Amino acid sequence: METDKWGRRIRAFRKLKGFTQETFAKEAGMSVSVLGELERGSRLPRDEQITRIAACLGISVDDLKPPKEE
Repeated sequence: METDKWGRRIRAFRKLKGFTQETFAKEAGMSVSVLGELERGSRLPRDEQITRIAACLGISVDDLKPPKEE
């Protein structure tokens, strides 16, 4: 499922950068509950959320995107 892939990548990068859910949600301008839904894969991130998340993590949107399955 596409949402699971986004969620796993967001969580992995967040942890790699040393953010807690609470501090990262605040930095990215979203609630902790929305971040949790994104990370659990129950919500697909919107384009503007993807851009903000990548910027807060200091990575490109392309790095954050799940790899295409062939």
